[in-house]
Amino acid sequence: MSKLIEICSRIREPDRRMAEGTQRLLDSKTKPRRSLGRLEDLACQISAIRGTSEPDPPRKAIVVMGADHGVAEEGVSAYPQEVTGQMLLNFARGGAAINVLARHAGARVVVVDMGVKVPLPAVPEIRAYRIGPGTRNFTKGPAMTREEVVAAVEVGIQIAEELVRDGVTLLGIGDMGIGNTTAASALAAVFTGAPAEEVAGRGTGIDDMAFKRKIDVIRRGLSVNRPDPQNGIDALAKVGGFEIAGLAGVVLGGAASGVPIVVDGFICGAAALAATRIASLTAGYLISSHRSVEVGHELVLQALGTKPLLDLDLRLGEGTGAVLAMHLVEASLCILREMATFTAAGVSDSGA
Repeated sequence: MSKLIEICSRIREPDRRMAEGTQRLLDSKTKPRRSLGRLEDLACQISAIRGTSEPDPPRKAIVVMGADHGVAEEGVSAYPQEVTGQMLLNFARGGAAINVLARHAGARVVVVDMGVKVPLPAVPEIRAYRIGPGTRNFTKGPAMTREEVVAAVEVGIQIAEELVRDGVTLLGIGDMGIGNTTAASALAAVFTGAPAEEVAGRGTGIDDMAFKRKIDVIRRGLSVNRPDPQNGIDALAKVGGFEIAGLAGVVLGGAASGVPIVVDGFICGAAALAATRIASLTAGYLISSHRSVEVGHELVLQALGTKPLLDLDLRLGEGTGAVLAMHLVEASLCILREMATFTAAGVSDSGA
C-alpha cells in the first residue's frame, strides 16, 4: 500500500457528538448562550477533531512551501521568477511578514523548498525536498507527471506527521511561488466549474495587459490538459504546482493525525480543495483563516464549505492570514478551559 493510500484510509470524520458535548459545556459558561458566536463554533470544531471537550493549548506550526512554475514564462506575474528562491532565503533569515506574525503568534515556521528553479544554498532553516526545477508550462501540456504529484503530496504528509510527532496540535499552511496564483486560478476553475475570468485575479499586482494574458493562459491550460474535476491528483498534475501539491499533502497528513489545519488564502485554499478531492473527509479538519482579495478565493471557500474568520484585504500569502487566525483558535480554547460556569461562579442562569 502506498503512503498516500494508507494516509487517506486513516482519515475519519470529526466526532460530532464531542462537538455537541462541547457546545453544552459552553452553554454552561457565564454568558448568554451562543453569545460568543464563531468562537464557540471554533472550540466545538477543535474539540471534535481532537476528541476531547478540553483540548490543551495548541502548539502551533506553519508550513510554508515554495516552488517555481513553468507558466511564469507566459508573463503572468509582476515579479521575476528568481524572487521565489530569494523569499525562501528571507524566510530562513526570519525577515519576512510570516516570520514576524508567527513570532507574535508563538508559531514555528517550517520552510520547504519543493522545487525552485535554481537550487538554493544549503541552509538548515530550509528543508529541501525538490521535486524538480519548477513545473512545466501547463499551456503546452501537464505541469507535472502523476508520479511527481504523488511524490510532492507525500512530502507534505511526511512533514505533517513529523510535526505532529513533535507535539504540534495546530497546523497552518502557507505558500511562496511566482506564478502560483495562475496555477491556483486554474485549479479553482477545474474544481468549481467557473470560467477563467471569474477565478483569475491580479496576483502580485499585474497591469491590465498582463491580466488579460493571465486569463488567456488559464483558458489554454484547461483546454490543452482537460483536468478531471473529481480527481485531485489529476488536476494537480495538469495545472498545479509542486508547492500546492505538497500543501495538499500537509492537509491530508494533518487530518490523518487528528490535527486541525488553518488554511491561508487563495493558493492554500486551492491546495486544500485538491486535498478534499483526494480524501473528502479532510474538509472537516479545515479552518479558513481569511478572505483573500483574489476574486477566485470566494468560489474556493464556497466549494470548501467554510467561512473565513478574517476579512483584512490580505493578498500576500506566505501563511500570514493563517497565523493571524491562530490567535482566534487559541482564544476559543481559552474560553473553553478558563471561563467559569454559572454554577461555579454563583451566577443565575436564564435557563434558556
